[in-house]
Amino acid sequence: MASQAAVSFSGNVKKALAGLRRINLEGLRWRVFDAKGQVLGRLASQISTVIQGKDKPTYAPNRDDGDMCIVLNAKDVCVTGRKLTDKFYRWHTGYVGHLKERSLKDQLAKDPTEVIRKAVLRMLPRNKLRDDRDRKLRIFADGEHPFGDRPLEQYIMPPRRVREMRPRARRALIRAQKKAELQQESANETRKGKRKEVKAYVSS
Repeated sequence: MASQAAVSFSGNVKKALAGLRRINLEGLRWRVFDAKGQVLGRLASQISTVIQGKDKPTYAPNRDDGDMCIVLNAKDVCVTGRKLTDKFYRWHTGYVGHLKERSLKDQLAKDPTEVIRKAVLRMLPRNKLRDDRDRKLRIFADGEHPFGDRPLEQYIMPPRRVREMRPRARRALIRAQKKAELQQESANETRKGKRKEVKAYVSS
């Protein structure tokens, strides 16, 4: 069954199945996260909670009881604000002056799976369990994966709580809407006036 699922998978099977033998899969659940339309940070926080086993009553910080996490549609993840152009990933090659950087927009175009992986790993504690938890995270850019023979469970993201707008911001929004309506009305009036002038000129 595993070989059939791997054959139907069109991606890099060797990379997708790497390190599975080093994980004790007995008693673990396979949780599936759909990243399509999800905010990057909120998705990563839920994945880090599941991958550490913090959603279980048997959680202990010195044991690795987290479940397997499969993330699909990584290329369709969303970010808020201007992070696409303002957020940068930086690294150093080791040579003098070779500080490299890449924006979030370029990283999503190059390899969107690394965006989610970095976000999740930076939420995990930096201890000896970090590498084992990293192996339990399988991220795919599309909706295909080679684990169709496993008992998968779809993870339901909690509803996003939108904070009520403050009175000052609400008044500013109303003023901006009224200003836009007035500008639209004045533009329509000028167009009507020009049309009347053209008609009068043609009739004369």
